[in-house]
Amino acid sequence: MRKLVYMDHAATTPVHEKVLEAMLPYFSEQFGNPSSIYGVARNARKALDDARETVANVLGCKPNEIIFTSGGSESDNTAIKGAAFAAKAGGNHVITSSIEHHAVLHTCHFLERFGFEVTYLPVDRFGLVDPAEVERAITDRTILVSIMTANNEVGTIEPIADIARLLKGRDIVFHTDAVQAGGALDLDVDRLGVNMLSLSAHKFYGPKGVGVLYVRRGTPFLPQQQGGGQERHRRAGTENVPGIVGLAKALELATAHLESNNAHCRRLRDLLIEGIQSRIERVYLNGHPTQRLPNNANLSFEFVEGESILLNLDMMGVAASSGSACTSASLEPSHVLMAMGVPVEIAHGSLRLTVGVDNTQEDVDYVLSILPGIVQKLRAMSPLAESTRQ
Repeated sequence: MRKLVYMDHAATTPVHEKVLEAMLPYFSEQFGNPSSIYGVARNARKALDDARETVANVLGCKPNEIIFTSGGSESDNTAIKGAAFAAKAGGNHVITSSIEHHAVLHTCHFLERFGFEVTYLPVDRFGLVDPAEVERAITDRTILVSIMTANNEVGTIEPIADIARLLKGRDIVFHTDAVQAGGALDLDVDRLGVNMLSLSAHKFYGPKGVGVLYVRRGTPFLPQQQGGGQERHRRAGTENVPGIVGLAKALELATAHLESNNAHCRRLRDLLIEGIQSRIERVYLNGHPTQRLPNNANLSFEFVEGESILLNLDMMGVAASSGSACTSASLEPSHVLMAMGVPVEIAHGSLRLTVGVDNTQEDVDYVLSILPGIVQKLRAMSPLAESTRQ
């Protein structure tokens, strides 16, 4: 049987062997609780401190501005709720975009139940937020803006630094969900101009269940998890030392090899996009043609369902997605594609292929050899395709 061709790196990535190697001692001989005072605990505490410093160096911030969490969703929840409730005395208005990850959108819906007003900004056909739209949405009650660094479905990179410049000098917290950008983009928080930033280790070859929330010193923030003094009283609970060590190592490796990894992924991505568009008719690229993540190819195929394409690819040994991993079980069309103005019938036919450093040109050639036949077979069974032939 053919080996698995894995092209769903936006959903999760395999743990790098050096990351696993760094983590293993903290499952066994260095198992101490970093809040205790004896030797094995002090070793765990040192590992935690070293990891915090590593992450801070990558983000260009101070170690004490780093909070370790259970992942991107917790980081988003903690950032948005923590800032909104802390700043509520000064206003109740939050601005976000219509294409955010559900960890942001659902958190904003939650805030609305507590008297907050949320503006969900539109995007253009490429999935870009217009900084001018952000500025127009600001009122004297605005306390928080949350715009993602790069979209998890279509890969569009947002103008975060431009938005930050518009917010400069205003008493407004700026948060960005940078989960998809980890290991792919420069995440220096001063260059981005953000107050808060979310990351998740398993998107850049680290372990699942561990993430980062950067909170700039002086940012209004109310902890969302109580119970202990961990993370400088900002996130209670015994720290996931092996996971945090793995996160730091993964981020360090991804940053060190960022340019070469991006060049590799970009070449394979472009081969996929060009190969699919030249071999299959009535196919459309979703997202910005150039301002997109280096590994993301999201395309829609007329007259077919994305789920059917996925099932056929899976039977041929290819793992892919039709949207974000968190909503892939849903039959509803992508809220991202809907916000971009993609017609419902075309949005239903979306396919997301996200390559990684372990993919090869042979993998791309294999996908290009089987995908046209899959689409042709599905279109032959489609009544919509049949009606266009009559």
